[in-house]
Amino acid sequence: MNSVHSQPKGSTVSQSLSAQAMTERALELSRADECMVLVTEASTANLRWAGNSLTTNGVTRGRSATVISLVKDAAGVRVGSVSQSGLRDDQLEDLVRASEEAARGSAPVKEAYSLVDPASAEASGSEWDAPVPVTDIGVFSEFAPALGKAFERSAQAGVRLYGYAQHTMSATFLGTSTGLRLRHDQPSGTLDLNAKSEEPHHSTWVGQATRDFTDVDVAALEAELERRISWGRTTVELPPGRYETLLPPSAVADLMTDLYWELGARDAFEGRTAFSSPQGGTRVGERLSPLPVRLRSNPAEPGLECAPFVLADAPGRRISAFDNGRPVGATEWISDGELARLVQTYDSAMMTALPLTPEADNLILELPGATASLDDMVASTERGLLLTCLWYIRMVDPRTMLLTGLTRDGVYLVEDGEVRGAVNNFRFNESPVSLLERVTEVGKTTPTFSREFGEYFPLTAMPPMRVPDFNMSSVSQAS
Repeated sequence: MNSVHSQPKGSTVSQSLSAQAMTERALELSRADECMVLVTEASTANLRWAGNSLTTNGVTRGRSATVISLVKDAAGVRVGSVSQSGLRDDQLEDLVRASEEAARGSAPVKEAYSLVDPASAEASGSEWDAPVPVTDIGVFSEFAPALGKAFERSAQAGVRLYGYAQHTMSATFLGTSTGLRLRHDQPSGTLDLNAKSEEPHHSTWVGQATRDFTDVDVAALEAELERRISWGRTTVELPPGRYETLLPPSAVADLMTDLYWELGARDAFEGRTAFSSPQGGTRVGERLSPLPVRLRSNPAEPGLECAPFVLADAPGRRISAFDNGRPVGATEWISDGELARLVQTYDSAMMTALPLTPEADNLILELPGATASLDDMVASTERGLLLTCLWYIRMVDPRTMLLTGLTRDGVYLVEDGEVRGAVNNFRFNESPVSLLERVTEVGKTTPTFSREFGEYFPLTAMPPMRVPDFNMSSVSQAS
């Protein structure tokens, strides 16, 4: 997203239109049979540090717009979706015309259906005409001084801190030619914090998602990094193999987010994924775990609030612009260990004869009644591995959801209930679906931030998990 301050010298940025007015003006300019407009205005503040010293900070503001034109003819409905960031007022008509031209040049879409009627849409949580909220560097007014104190303590201990903090306030406006007008405001913050020591050479990581940085306890995060650095003073070399492994909530979040992104009903119904039934159709109703775990989403989840209606910029298999404005409710994807729902568009729900359950932007895994913390699970481990996080996760086989990736920033050997030292990193080959089948212990769910996917999907709450035979397929030289 371009900052309005990053234009070439001498240029004039004409943005007299508010985001609301730009949405209305784009609809007025449209010559398509039907039209949808999405305008997002956002401000972002950030801090970056390296070697116990702040290096950069900044604030940006920007706007992006998407125009989705629907052109109808004897062959069906043709759709064109064109987006632009840093859009000036005088470029808006060109954007609308480009969308119409893209529609006329496209093939008819099979999943076309009527746009959402305003009467059936979810109500906005924010008033349409209210000013767009903004963030600034002041969001770090408590965090930055605490970070400075952590720099001093870490330098004295021979540890260097690296990392990045970002806070964004965004407002997205949805308008359609059916008269639908919806708005969603979203605060979002993320924190990555690395600690590195030279004697011994060791690196470890913690991260956190936050709405406003007031809940970030820098001293507690620093203490956890120091504990892991102390574990790294002893090193142990281990070969590849299957190990009893404790997965912290951050690693579980990466695996479950990947699983969630594979829950599309259309792909499952067509036999493409691990949620396809060998007999045809889907595995809805089948048991995925011996434990009564729940995997769910809820736009109103305290601390993990997200858009309560669909916001999509194009037709798609998992999320479709034809559903823009449809309510997104609380949904249990896995209920009591059984696959209960799949991510549905209106079109896929008609195809599969399953409930319409659109994708939400948060995810929670929990075992009702579970109270064990990760430390509790370490204390009850005879021998196993404790991970910090996973990295560079890639799909190997969609039909079994086999993933490969690397461990990073600390793998530790646990013996007789205590961490004995750091071991080498590994490449792993595992399927989140198979892990749910084999998991033997699930702890207490807490908000978490995943290392691999947290930047794109930060709103998660996950438990620690114990897997008796996690497949560390080879030794990795990654640090």
